[in-house]
Amino acid sequence: MSVIEGCAGETEVAGDGEPTTTDDLLYGVIRRLWPLHRTVVRAVERELAGTGMTAGEHALLDALRTEGPRTVPQLARGMGLDRQPVQRWVNHAVELGLVVTAPNPAHRRSSLIRLTAEGAEAIRGVQECEAAELRQRLADLSAEDVRTALRVLDRLGEEFRHLANDSHMTPEETGSHGSCGSGGNSDDNGITPSSSHPVHKGRPAR
Repeated sequence: MSVIEGCAGETEVAGDGEPTTTDDLLYGVIRRLWPLHRTVVRAVERELAGTGMTAGEHALLDALRTEGPRTVPQLARGMGLDRQPVQRWVNHAVELGLVVTAPNPAHRRSSLIRLTAEGAEAIRGVQECEAAELRQRLADLSAEDVRTALRVLDRLGEEFRHLANDSHMTPEETGSHGSCGSGGNSDDNGITPSSSHPVHKGRPAR
């Protein structure tokens, strides 16, 4: 049994014959998130060696390509980060010629950050290469596997944002259901998942 579903606390039997609860499985997902994040950052940093860019700037360009021009506060909120590090990444990306600031019709004192032609080309090229490598390395995962992973990660992000903000919303308010057999579909207009791979210029020329 590759996927175990049920109510929290309900005992199921895993593929190895060991009893496992949904709670155990959820904690297993959570325990893997931080090491996975650090591993992804290290892999990106290795790819960026010699380009002058950081992993944060890599993520910044990806966000701009996905979402279009944004202010620094909007970028910070979308990335779940404080404004200060995002501003530093923007400043450095401007120095590299990858982004520029532009007037913001909605707010005179908060400029929009947008990709330059060089920045857009850099992200397009690298994501084509990354996508090809991901298809090769993760060929055993179906599209439905990936959709399930995104749905779970979106839901975890939603609930942990409530916890981080000291929110005490009820299951009905969050769209979750406490009883067995009830639907647990997340709102399609809720959380937008972060892009799977941030942007960089690629490996330095050899």
